[in-house]
Amino acid sequence: MPRYEYRCRACGDTFEVQRPMRDANVKTACPAGHDDTVKLLSTIAVGGGGGGAAAQPRPSGGGCCGGACGC
Repeated sequence: MPRYEYRCRACGDTFEVQRPMRDANVKTACPAGHDDTVKLLSTIAVGGGGGGAAAQPRPSGGGCCGGACGC
């Protein structure tokens, strides 16, 4: 289940709420009970080392561009 991060405009507290994606836009009060909260934009990195047909080969080596240009 995803976690959503919020910030309270009244007290400045930052907190997380774990809820289903279908409830992602439901208004949420802060732990102190203030209703003036805003959902923060979170950035995540999703990666996998599983390979597969869609995986792109990574350049190896050194040089100015990681070896991809042969320099």
